[in-house]
Amino acid sequence: MTNTAENQVKYDELKVYISEMMEKPGPLMPIMQKAQDIFGALSFDVQRFISEEMGIPMTDVYGVATFYSQFALEPKGKHVIGVCMGTACYVKKAEGVLNALADDLQTAPGNTTPDGLFTLEATRCLGCCGLAPVIMIDDQVYGRLKPEDIPGILDIYRKKQ
Repeated sequence: MTNTAENQVKYDELKVYISEMMEKPGPLMPIMQKAQDIFGALSFDVQRFISEEMGIPMTDVYGVATFYSQFALEPKGKHVIGVCMGTACYVKKAEGVLNALADDLQTAPGNTTPDGLFTLEATRCLGCCGLAPVIMIDDQVYGRLKPEDIPGILDIYRKKQ
């Protein structure tokens, strides 16, 4: 574990939460959610800490962390971009939109840009089939997209820094 003062405060906060949750049934998921809220992701060190504090095998913690898509092993960017790859979007050429994003951001789906500004994810259906192809950036939906729309959309978020 990294021993910075800031990290120690985070680990102390998590330790208190774990001790509060241990009396309740099924504490692992809420503890992992709290840990992710505190640290931004469930790194190996955070998972090991949870394992040790709860007295459960590391494989149990890692299994949950990798099974559920709500958990991230690495911090996500300031803006998370989800590109719908559901049937309607796929048929309407969402792959071209995804490729345009990957090219512009110079990162592959599932990764975060080196500046930490964007995380690019290929997602399942976003429920906006009538607007296909669709992306969602944070909570904002953009529909009926073409690859050439991507630079203008990304510029909005780059200017917000």
